[in-house]
Order: sequence, then C-alpha cells, then structure tokens
Amino acid sequence: MEIEVEEKNSIELFIQTERLYFRKLHWEDAEYVFTYRSAPEVQKFQLWHPKDIEDVRIFIANQQQVPCNMPNSWFQLAMCRKADGRIVGDAGIHFLEQGSRQVEIGYTVAPEYQNNGYGYEALLGIIRFVFSSLGKHKITASVDPDNAVSIHLLKKCGMIKEAHFRKSVFVNNMWKDDLVYGLLKEEFERA
Repeated sequence: MEIEVEEKNSIELFIQTERLYFRKLHWEDAEYVFTYRSAPEVQKFQLWHPKDIEDVRIFIANQQQVPCNMPNSWFQLAMCRKADGRIVGDAGIHFLEQGSRQVEIGYTVAPEYQNNGYGYEALLGIIRFVFSSLGKHKITASVDPDNAVSIHLLKKCGMIKEAHFRKSVFVNNMWKDDLVYGLLKEEFERA
C-alpha cells in the first residue's frame, strides 16, 4: 500500500493512503464527530465521552495546529474518504514526555464505516507517518481487552502485546483492564 505524506503551508497536514486522506479536525466537523463518538458501541471502548456538540468544539479548538512534540499533548486528525471527503473517523497521536522518541496512537472508526478496511488502512498510514515524518522510535497503543476487533487490527499492523495492566483504567464507571501494544521502527521497516 502506497502512503504519501504531504505538508501544505506547514499548517494543514495530509497523510494519504489508497482510499483515505487525513486532515485537521475543523469546527464544522463537530456535529458528526459528536454523533459517532457518542454512539454506545464507540463509547464502550473510549475514554473520551463528549457530553454535547460544544464539548467536541472545545476539543477541536484545543488541538495543536501541527504535530509539535509538546509533552502530554494530542494531535488529532479527521480520517476522510478520498472519494467524497466524508469523515470515517478520527485518529490521534499522543506525544509523551519531553525528548521522547515515542508516541501513543489512538483511533476511532465511525460505526457505519466499520468492516470496510478503513481502520487497517488508516492505522498503517499513521504508523508510516510517525516513523518516517516524525522520526519516532516506538509507537504504543492502549486497548481494552474486550475490544477484539481493535486487538486484531493492532496485530495485523505488526504491533506486539507488551503489557496487561489489571483494572488500571476507570471508564464507564468501572475499573477495566488495559492492554498495551507496541511497535518499533526497525520492526515496521523489516515487515
């Protein structure tokens, strides 16, 4: 799969795959992002549960304009279909401690676009971007052990289970286990 990374005026960033392109979330995306992010099947596995559209607008307004390696910050992107520009989900890159060459990634595919290969295609695009354009050494992803689809996707992209933390995340008013998957740059390049 060919993946391109293109910068537009250092402000609008694009990652392109065969069927998708990524861009910053825009103000006008708030309603649709709220729709899929508040769906019960999505909230079941997500830590962020927007209360209303205003919550999403605040989230969008507080996003970095470019990925800048600011510790404990997220750079969130809309995943859009090339065919019609529709958002199919979003993905984020979490910059860890100062000077770290590691990031955590997260992704959400809207329910109506699941089971079409968009998650796999998007995840590969993000991985390539993180290693080739951001020069990172390692990527991690945190996943609920009950999220079999996401675990399968991480494994398919070459990520390896590194940890299982018991009842370490409080989500939906209960303590849940957390799995951490990781991928090193050299592992990705070998694959």
